[in-house]
Amino acid sequence: MLNTNTLELSTSKNGKEPTKRIVIQGYPGAFHEMAARFYYEGSDVEIIPANTFPELVNLVEDPEQADVGMMAIENTLAGGILPNHKLINNSSLHITGEIYLRVVQNLMVLPGQKIEDIKEVHSHYMAIRQCRKYFSQYPHIRLVESLDTALTAKEIRENNILGRGAIASELAAELYDLDILGPSIETNKQNYTRFLVLQHQYFSGNDANKVDKASISFTTSHNAGSLNKVLSVLAAYNVNLSKIQSVPIEGRHWEYMFFVDLTAESSLRLDQALNAIRPICSNLKVLGLYQRGRHV
Repeated sequence: MLNTNTLELSTSKNGKEPTKRIVIQGYPGAFHEMAARFYYEGSDVEIIPANTFPELVNLVEDPEQADVGMMAIENTLAGGILPNHKLINNSSLHITGEIYLRVVQNLMVLPGQKIEDIKEVHSHYMAIRQCRKYFSQYPHIRLVESLDTALTAKEIRENNILGRGAIASELAAELYDLDILGPSIETNKQNYTRFLVLQHQYFSGNDANKVDKASISFTTSHNAGSLNKVLSVLAAYNVNLSKIQSVPIEGRHWEYMFFVDLTAESSLRLDQALNAIRPICSNLKVLGLYQRGRHV
């Protein structure tokens, strides 16, 4: 079970560190909230829900509204979330951290019900996709797609819906006082989602000396070998590409912007490598300098 003593909603207790206002995409109990609470475990946080990722960015860009955004950027099964790369690139925000959260899906219902009582199970289409093997043994249950995992749990509780289950996080079950009939029903037990921490300034919460990862975007000329030149320079500085993602440039057919994550032994080595590739690529933007995230 989650440690609700450290992950509960709260306000600042010591008067020294202000409560962090963290925007998530989704409803209370969503995996975004779990990622935020694990990343800031031990800190006082206020969770601010956003319906969409653009709304999340808009809220964090306004310092009167929020301090931090927690945004999913890729998943080990579904891959990268391309629109979110563009959102970050076009925003005024910086990536200041990351966390990898194992996605554990749970079947939850109103207390007292058994699996034979359940006629429908609602959840986000991705959660349903991840749990189809589990439900193949219960052909009487109809799977229904919804907008959000936590929202399905919330609706069951608020409307006291018998005969319906939800697939959502353990946190959602706790928040909405639902029983977990099936714990960890996802087929792939190594399914992780990577979340990025978005803020206005670099190095927030991190000592600059601990920085060992950079996220950048750039374009190259439309000539043969132009991308290879950039990659060769990075290799010469012993910088590792942990991810490279190409995204089409709107209005320029068959031309792409590259989003790249780099890791190195030190912030100095990253800085040297970035300075070395500036002359051979275009529109280079450093989206974030931060410390590699932990897996939870």
